[in-house]
Amino acid sequence: MYSAPTEAAAKTALDELAGKWGERYPAIIRLWQNAWAEFAPFLSYSPEIRKVIYSTNAIESMHARFRRAVRVRGHFPNEQAAMKCLYLTIRSLDPTGRGRARWSNRWKPALNAFAVTFEGRIEIND
Repeated sequence: MYSAPTEAAAKTALDELAGKWGERYPAIIRLWQNAWAEFAPFLSYSPEIRKVIYSTNAIESMHARFRRAVRVRGHFPNEQAAMKCLYLTIRSLDPTGRGRARWSNRWKPALNAFAVTFEGRIEIND
């Protein structure tokens, strides 16, 4: 459904899902059907933007690393110490400092789509 080119195609995919899994997982099918009005506007975005919207793996990974770093240390004497721990956790993700170039290459199609869709609201620096 996420990659369907139109709302009608997504609805067809939902019907196929319901046919295959509806008996075994009726609550999930009802959830999709009840939330269709909220999901449909998502389909108006380009595929590049959709991929960014429904893919939160990078954010979840960052949160997992934050939780791990905080759990290992247990407690902090003050807020500044906690902020330093989180800062060092972020820095350890890209110790060479070259990650921004790799990040921008992977995100270039999505950034271009955002710039077109939301003209004037986002700037892209090459």
